Amino acid sequence: MDHYIGEFLIFFATIDPIGTLALFVGLTAGAAAKDRRTIAFRSIGYAAAILVASMVAGQLLLGALGIRLAAFELAGGLIFFLFGVQMVFGFGAAGPSDAGPRGHDVAISPLAVPSIASPGSILAAVVLTDNREFSIAEQAISGVLLLAVLGLTLLLLLQASRIHRLIGDAGSTLMVRVLGLILAALAVEMVLSSITELMLEASTT
Repeated sequence: MDHYIGEFLIFFATIDPIGTLALFVGLTAGAAAKDRRTIAFRSIGYAAAILVASMVAGQLLLGALGIRLAAFELAGGLIFFLFGVQMVFGFGAAGPSDAGPRGHDVAISPLAVPSIASPGSILAAVVLTDNREFSIAEQAISGVLLLAVLGLTLLLLLQASRIHRLIGDAGSTLMVRVLGLILAALAVEMVLSSITELMLEASTT
C-alpha cells in the first residue's frame, strides 16, 4: 500500500493539478463557460492518451529515438516561455475561436503538453511501469493511479467557471498577467536546468 501511495504522490506532483488549474484559468479567461468545459475535457483526454501510450510503449520509443529527458524538458521550457510572454502582453488567453478548428487549440498546447503530460509525468509513467521490475498487474494498478490523478485534475478544471465568476473580468485580466510572468519564470528555470544537465552529460562523454 505504501508503494502505491508513493506512486500516486509522484503522479500528483508531476502532473501538478493545482498548477494546471492556474494555467487553465489564465489561458481560458476570455472563453465562454461551455468552451472552457470543452477545453478541459479535451486537454485531459489528450494528456491521458499520451501518458497511457508512454506506459505501454514509452521505453521502446524513447530508446529508439535516442531522446534524452533533458532535451525534452528544454523544449517544454521554451514552449512555456512563449506562452508566458503572450499572457503578459495580453494575447495569451483563449477566446471562443480558439476552441474551433481554425484557432489555436490550447487544449493541446500548452495544457495537454507540456503542462499535464509534462516531461516529468511522462518519465514517471515510463519508470513506474518498467517492464524489468513490475508485473502486468502492478503496471495496471499504476495505470489506475494515473487515471485517478487525471480525474482529479479534470474536476479542478471544471471549477474554472466558478473561479472566473468569483474574480470577475478585471481579476481574470490581472491573473493572466501575473500567471504569465510566473509561467515565464518557471520556464526559464526549466531551460536552465535542462541546459545544465545537458552540459554535464556532454562533459562526461
